[in-house]
Amino acid sequence: MLLYRFVISLSRFQKQVMFLLLDLMVVPVALIFAALLNSSIALDGTQGWQFLPLVLCMIAVAAATSVGLGLPRIKLNAYESHGIMRTTAFAAVTGGAGLVINYVLGAMLTPKIFVIFTMIFLIMAVSWRVLLRQITLWIYRRGSDRMRVIVYGAGQTGQQLAAALRTDDAVELVAFVDDNPTLQSMVVAGLPVFAPSELQSVMARRKIDRIVLAMPSASARNQARIAARLRPLGVEVHSLPSFAELVCTSEVSLRDAAVPLDELLGRDNLESELPSTSEAYSGRTIMITGAGGSIGSELCRQLMKCSPAQLILFDHSELSLYNIDRELREMAQGTEIIPILGSVTDEPLVRHVLTEHRIEVILHAAAYKHVPLVEGNEIAGLWNNVFGTRIVANAARAADIPRFILVSSDKAVRPTNIMGASKRLSELVVQDLATRSTSTKFAMVRFGNVLGSSGSVIPLFREQIARGGPVTLTHGEVTRYFMTISEAARLVLLAGFYARGGDLFVLDMGKPVPIRQLARQMIEGAGMRVRDARHPDGDIEILVTGLRPGEKMHEELLISSDMLTTPHAKILRAQESYLSELEMANALRDLREAVDTQDAAAARKVVARWVEKHEGTTLTTATAN
Repeated sequence: MLLYRFVISLSRFQKQVMFLLLDLMVVPVALIFAALLNSSIALDGTQGWQFLPLVLCMIAVAAATSVGLGLPRIKLNAYESHGIMRTTAFAAVTGGAGLVINYVLGAMLTPKIFVIFTMIFLIMAVSWRVLLRQITLWIYRRGSDRMRVIVYGAGQTGQQLAAALRTDDAVELVAFVDDNPTLQSMVVAGLPVFAPSELQSVMARRKIDRIVLAMPSASARNQARIAARLRPLGVEVHSLPSFAELVCTSEVSLRDAAVPLDELLGRDNLESELPSTSEAYSGRTIMITGAGGSIGSELCRQLMKCSPAQLILFDHSELSLYNIDRELREMAQGTEIIPILGSVTDEPLVRHVLTEHRIEVILHAAAYKHVPLVEGNEIAGLWNNVFGTRIVANAARAADIPRFILVSSDKAVRPTNIMGASKRLSELVVQDLATRSTSTKFAMVRFGNVLGSSGSVIPLFREQIARGGPVTLTHGEVTRYFMTISEAARLVLLAGFYARGGDLFVLDMGKPVPIRQLARQMIEGAGMRVRDARHPDGDIEILVTGLRPGEKMHEELLISSDMLTTPHAKILRAQESYLSELEMANALRDLREAVDTQDAAAARKVVARWVEKHEGTTLTTATAN
């Protein structure tokens, strides 16, 4: 729209000059009207020129007064009662100055005319601002897309929100919704009030983008239940505390408030303590498998800061690959981004990519990691995690890739489930190749749960809290190690930097976090209370459902206690035994036969035999439903 482009092209100074000129133009117009309204004076063309010195002097006074009062600096969108008071002072000063100047120049006009002038000038100065404000708002609203919002709650907070949003160019307030029958079908703050039963039809007619809950007097649990009921309508739902609560209360907690990171980890955020890795990856060609996953995508983001020559993004999920490719291209400054759609189990493709692009570093983050899913899909989990790792690692060795880093898990330590066992077998594959490789430095990095990654407990708890509960635990005494995604990615990059060959790096992650404590912190962080026997009137219950097949009460990071230091105090190098070349070959041969015949029971027996022999643990043999 032409008018919209013109308005947004004006600088703030240009707008101030325009406002000042409009004020000055009003002076002669108001004076003429005042003289015409006074029947004692008859103006004609000849007499009009006699008043020119008076008009010019009044314009000069008006200009100085307007600038002095800051009227041109008042935004039209913020022109309310305070601006009107300044305009009143402006009109009074200009009218009074005109009366004085009139007597100095010979009393050409009567004092009554200047009283009339002051009133007309005030009306015109206020009117042009109000009119121009409405025109400008209309231009902005016609020229840009606006978010259409419904406020749920027509009480005091809802009306305050409506008043605040009324001057917002990006938001269009459409209507109120309220449970109170006495308010329904009424007009509040200039907007209609609908019943909740009418909400779906209103949203369809008005094309609503967002619903804001403005009902702070309702309990947090009731608000969560209303929000859960509204979300299936296909719009965003947000909750708003009262404005008085925001201003007056020092302990107000906004809805969906995040749990403090330091409390979740049980230690200070480690990311700031980890050294930079830029020199190890700058100007290199790097391939990240599983590039669209939680860890893989964060690795890509941190690598972009290192200015590599090329990033090869390898992933079997089309959507995940598309998203990370699009994100990185917006960040790319001299780094070539190459997305490869395929599976790490596709050996010809893997070999072709390594030779075609002359990879220098491989970060292998592609893995199935969700314990219950892998527990019920043993063949797929073992094929992807074990043989996918073997294919990529073998190809790296054959192509003389300088560095290969495997992303592993604390579930690989004395595993009791197929997912953990598959990760431990993938570690053994890499350890075996490291003993026979002269050109490729193999390394592994092992860490615990990553906050906010897909399938982790944090998004699950947040979703359950948003629905109004209950929050489910598998056992009241379960503990887990936690770290942030950025810490995990930095640790992987440091492992590649410190690697000498066959290394297994672990992070000093502090003390494990009780999951019940984590659930309680997240509930309280969302402004709610835990409901239990001592607090029956609480908002959300913590429900224990029982351990899942293969799940451990407490995860570990080390198999043995032998540790070596690295250049960083928080990063340790573990010394763990591994299978011989012959044992590894037998284990993979037996496992491949079970996978090829889709014999899940046989696959479990093979894994149990070799992992139990090596780790001294017992793997669950019952298949999860």
